[in-house]
Amino acid sequence: MFHTSYIEINKSALQSNLKFLKNLAGEGVRYCSVIKGNAYGHGIEHFIPLAEGCGVDFFAVHSADEALRAHMVMDEHSHVMIMGMIDDNELDWAIENDISYYVFEFERLEASIKAAKEQKKKAQIHVELETGMNRIGFAWEDRVKLAELLYREREHLHIMGLNTHFAGAESIANYLRIQNQIANFNRYQWYLRKKGIRSELRHTACSAPLISYPHTRMDMVRIGIAQYGYWPSKETHMQYLTQNGGKNMTENPLRQIINWKTRVMSVKTVPSGEFIGYGTAYQATDDTITATVPIGYSHGFTRSLSNLGKVLIQGQRVPVIGMVNMNMMIVDVSHCEDVKRGDEVVLVGSQNDNRITVSSFSDLLNNVNYETLVRLPRDIPRFIVED
Repeated sequence: MFHTSYIEINKSALQSNLKFLKNLAGEGVRYCSVIKGNAYGHGIEHFIPLAEGCGVDFFAVHSADEALRAHMVMDEHSHVMIMGMIDDNELDWAIENDISYYVFEFERLEASIKAAKEQKKKAQIHVELETGMNRIGFAWEDRVKLAELLYREREHLHIMGLNTHFAGAESIANYLRIQNQIANFNRYQWYLRKKGIRSELRHTACSAPLISYPHTRMDMVRIGIAQYGYWPSKETHMQYLTQNGGKNMTENPLRQIINWKTRVMSVKTVPSGEFIGYGTAYQATDDTITATVPIGYSHGFTRSLSNLGKVLIQGQRVPVIGMVNMNMMIVDVSHCEDVKRGDEVVLVGSQNDNRITVSSFSDLLNNVNYETLVRLPRDIPRFIVED
């Protein structure tokens, strides 16, 4: 099969997540699927056709290289938006192919106007406003110059969006900061409107604000982590439950859409007292049956999970013992029955009635789900499955 592991992407789970999120966004609010970071590790080339089959037609990426990958596989009626990096020499390509992109500094805006004039076609832009995150965006102090330039060059620009990004809406600790950002965005957009600047869409909400700050939903929501089946934070999940009366506290409306699987490569018995794997990281206290799994930190199973991680074999959680190697790791299967070479190993996902989630990795390492997912290499084969 020429691969040591593979990833399954569950169409039914995605459909369920999209239905929940679109209902949350409300009638008339456009849905934008964020697919940066290789679709959060799910694979851009696999995820886009799947999402389109579920009714999604607007996608957001970080950079021009991701936009190119998206453009090559998406339907002609779908749209891709670049939220981050695009070089000036890539603007002609974006304009020619009706790809929209953020502008957040005058250099990019002026380069866009120049490219649009040369192409004799309007540049489709989203004007990002600095509201308090202090990362990228036109500052309030830029408002006069910005409004004058946008209005003067309006025949060369299609202002598809006015937007901003919130600085940590997944944590209640940032509540006041987010409220200030919302107020700043509203003040800025109303100023631009008074100066004759109109946009097709106003969009500020990603996954966390969609849930925690309903008035940020506006004309479009940009949904990343939640569509893949993960809450932006435990706080966000609890806030959703609280908003809905605390009913069905064990029920999760989001379903993880990814399963990561491999196979047992080798089985052996190690006598009590022997060290297992590199160095002296693990010593067998009893005769131990081990299974070697052909996955290591080069595949995204981080070395930090040495003597800490878990996988599923025969529906049982079995521990990683010793050091996770570049291409292999060892697990203790002493309590499983007759494990054999070729048996299925679940790294993320379900087996029988047991389950290992991405959060299992993230919580152990004090990481966020985003970080764990995007570390999954592009060369792991992805397959679409249905329940």
